[in-house]
Amino acid sequence: MKKTLLIFSAFLSLFFIACEGPEGPPGFDGRDGVDGIDGALFEAQAFEINIDMDYNADANTFEFLASEYEGGAEVLASDVVLIYRLEEVNNGVDIWRQLPQPVITDNGTVFFNFDFTQGDYSIYLEPEFDANLIATDLTDDQWFRVVIVPAEVLSSSKMDKSNVQNVLDAMGIKEEQIQKFTLK
Repeated sequence: MKKTLLIFSAFLSLFFIACEGPEGPPGFDGRDGVDGIDGALFEAQAFEINIDMDYNADANTFEFLASEYEGGAEVLASDVVLIYRLEEVNNGVDIWRQLPQPVITDNGTVFFNFDFTQGDYSIYLEPEFDANLIATDLTDDQWFRVVIVPAEVLSSSKMDKSNVQNVLDAMGIKEEQIQKFTLK
C-alpha cells in the first residue's frame, strides 16, 4: 500500500510540474540604474561653509542661521540633510564628524547640532554650562560640509551615514565638485 501511494504521489507531482499553460503578456521594461539609483533621477548636492557662530544669550547657545541653501541647492520634502564638522586635518587629510557631535571641554560638554527644513538650516553649539565660557576655537572659523541626500539614495543603500566619504561615493559626488562658501 505504501509503495502504491508513493508511486501515485510521484506521478501526480510529475504531472503538475510538466503542465504548461499559455504564455502571459510581456512585462514592463525594467530600469537599468544608469540614470541614477534604480533609474530614479536626482541631483547630488553637497557644499562646504566656513562660519563664525553668533552668541544667543536667550538660548544659551552659539548658532548659525542660514536663510537658504548655498549655491542654489534645492531640498525636496523627501530629502534628508546631513551635516559634518571638520574636526581636524591629519597629514593633509580632512577628518569630518557627523552632527550631532559632543565635544568635551574643560568646562563640560558642548554639542554641535543642527536642524533643517526645505528652505533653510541652522547649526548650533549647545553647552551644558554657560555659553559665555565656550572658547572661540569652537565658535569661529568653523568648517561644515552640508550634504543633501535624496530619499532614493537613503532607501536604496546601506551606506554608513556617519562616514561622509561613503555618502558622497553613494551619490557620485567627487571632492572637486564640492563648492566652498565663506559666510562670515
